[in-house]
Amino acid sequence: MAMIDPILYSFRRCPYAMRARLALLVSATTCEIREVKLSQKPAELIAASPKATVPVLVLPGGGVVEESREIMAWALAQRDPEGWLDREDRNLIEMNDGPFKHHLDRYKYPERHGSQPGEHRAAALELLRGLEARLALQTNLCGDLRGLTDAAIFPFVRQFAETDRAWFDAQPLPHLQAWLARHLASELFAAIMLRLQPWQPEDAPILFPAG
Repeated sequence: MAMIDPILYSFRRCPYAMRARLALLVSATTCEIREVKLSQKPAELIAASPKATVPVLVLPGGGVVEESREIMAWALAQRDPEGWLDREDRNLIEMNDGPFKHHLDRYKYPERHGSQPGEHRAAALELLRGLEARLALQTNLCGDLRGLTDAAIFPFVRQFAETDRAWFDAQPLPHLQAWLARHLASELFAAIMLRLQPWQPEDAPILFPAG
């Protein structure tokens, strides 16, 4: 049977997968979602993308989109009802995906990296001060309306905040904290955080967005 919808391999808590799901949802792109247990990656995922990291989007024509930012761009190229592509700051996203993610990983997982978590927390916080300064002037990162930049970055700020929430909430970052809270409380975020059992080949397809 030919594929009708794209297949998205995802993991609920992965920030890269979160931002891919955000763009797919806001663009109203229907796909079959397959939740991946990272310790038991399905053979179908590895066959589609040997790097086997989520998210991966398998297109009906057989193409494979393997990077979260590329999935966002692909989805928004189909439909972009909120004009997210008009609010894309590539330099800011590169800062998030490069230096900030580097320090985030070494703060959150010091045993994995053999790192000093306090040093990396401080370095990440310095980068967040740049976002705080920007958000002091506008509601979102590229203006008053949410856009691609916000969706690409806030899942990572969420992960940083949740590493030690009491400490994060005590920092003098009122605009960043309010921005994060708004995005976490949005209907869009609630809709992408559906809980699914790890996918098995015999499972009936689950469509995303639901309904």
